[in-house]
Amino acid sequence: MMMNKKDAYVEKLKAQLDLWKADIDKLEAKARKATADAKVMYEEQIGELRSKWDTTKDKLMDIENEEEHEWEDLKKEVDKLGESFFEEYKRLRKKIEKK
Repeated sequence: MMMNKKDAYVEKLKAQLDLWKADIDKLEAKARKATADAKVMYEEQIGELRSKWDTTKDKLMDIENEEEHEWEDLKKEVDKLGESFFEEYKRLRKKIEKK
């Protein structure tokens, strides 16, 4: 049986969320080695990343519950969240890796 577009998107997003979670965990481990002042800043920024992750996971559940023909608007919202997450993640990773 072939997957419909929504199911394929949901599967792709689940995999992406797993990768993001692993990325956040790696940043957290690196941040623990930072100076006390930097650690506080990193923890705050990592908290923001986790918040975006949580929001994206919630939207994923919303998409799963939508009818096939009504999920496209949520997809656009999730795609924007994903772009925002990735940009923030890259910035924070650069900061942490410089230390």
